[in-house]
Amino acid sequence: MKFRPLHDRVVVRRLESEEKTKGGIIIPDTAKEKPQEGEVVAVGPGARNDKGELVELDVKAGDKILFGKWSGTEVKIDGQDLLIMKESDIMGVVG
Repeated sequence: MKFRPLHDRVVVRRLESEEKTKGGIIIPDTAKEKPQEGEVVAVGPGARNDKGELVELDVKAGDKILFGKWSGTEVKIDGQDLLIMKESDIMGVVG
């Protein structure tokens, strides 16, 4: 299935978190928090401002981003667990 987000929405794939702590303790899946870092898979064309002009998004596919803990809606597309969120939920680009 091909999916194209609309307006200022962004499709994000969560990046996996470490399974060990720095001290070498292995964290079980049930105790892990969902990572707040992800990779942008697809972006919408942008939102319209008050004048009706299209404002493009600051992120693009392939960017690594940080987002809020409760940001986005979880979806499954082509067997992949992804998030769809508005660009305003993104805190910044990493690297």
